[in-house]
Amino acid sequence: MASSEATTIDAGGRELRVSNPSRVIFPATERTPEVTKLDVVQYYLAVGDGIMRALRERPTTLERWPKGVHEGIVVSTRERGGGGDAFFQKRVPRGAPEYLETARIAFPSGRFADEVCPTEIAVVGWCGQMGTITFHPWPVRRADVDHPDELRIDLDPQPGTDFADAVRVAATARELLSDLGYVGFPKTSGGRGVHIYVRIEPRWSFTDVRHAAIAFGRELERRLPGEVTTKWWKEERGEKIFVDYNQNARDRTIASAYSIRPKPGAPVSAPVQWDELRAIAPEDFTVSTMPARFAEVGDLHAAIDDVAHDLTPLLDMYEKDEAGDMPYPPDYPKMPGEPKRVQPSRDTDRKKDAEASDSEPDAD
Repeated sequence: MASSEATTIDAGGRELRVSNPSRVIFPATERTPEVTKLDVVQYYLAVGDGIMRALRERPTTLERWPKGVHEGIVVSTRERGGGGDAFFQKRVPRGAPEYLETARIAFPSGRFADEVCPTEIAVVGWCGQMGTITFHPWPVRRADVDHPDELRIDLDPQPGTDFADAVRVAATARELLSDLGYVGFPKTSGGRGVHIYVRIEPRWSFTDVRHAAIAFGRELERRLPGEVTTKWWKEERGEKIFVDYNQNARDRTIASAYSIRPKPGAPVSAPVQWDELRAIAPEDFTVSTMPARFAEVGDLHAAIDDVAHDLTPLLDMYEKDEAGDMPYPPDYPKMPGEPKRVQPSRDTDRKKDAEASDSEPDAD
């Protein structure tokens, strides 16, 4: 099929035109076949109920790789700036169909943006047609964009640790959730990590939910000393699983369930059952394998909206902890109650205190 050709497919009852359907988005690997642009769109349609449960009515940032996931592709980031071949799009792309709806969100800077707000599977398919690989939904619904309805626990392996370590920590996280009376829904990250989502009542601010995540992470540190860290600075984390509490800050998002990740083999972020975590590998779930699994087991997050939990127990834990708040990401304005946001190795005040302490005689 010539690259200039196009095809039209059914997307939830709407006609969706896919241009350059044979464009290779993911080259073949030893374990996986090549994945074309049409394959990406058809994948999202095949897991339609699941991806819509993850995205429906949520402001969503698009991670677009229109040229495909190939060696040498340059990715635009906050640090590097724009101009890359792949990029994160927070505002609605040009040429959006009339059925695409939006949600207005506010960034920490105070600026606003109208983001894609999926309300039907055709929107997801169109985003795929526009080169979207990964969907990054906010933890809010369009009706109330200032009060999250989702607590997100991100178990992120640091150098020297791997997926098996994250799974071991997830087992303790499951026990902690049970102690709190919460129901958690785990998924693979599409890489080495594990994500756990907890539906909460949309009563609390982003700051409150972030504090709850800090409290959850600190309790995991206490239960698994030497295996878990909430340290923000990489130089302090060591070979541990990092609980990335800042994924709950405003304008921080996690790849949704069923999202494709831009890695060789086209892996996807897969909802899983708690008891199967120890028996799987992240690479088991790809664009090629997930449709059959979805057809067999359905959406393992189907019950996530059944109960919305009270965040008060975690907020009480946070308030009782004398350690207080922790640093925000570097691009945030200084936040109320935040400690000094300085990398420890560059903290001149800390160095002076250490030098003064070293010069003092030991107490008898």
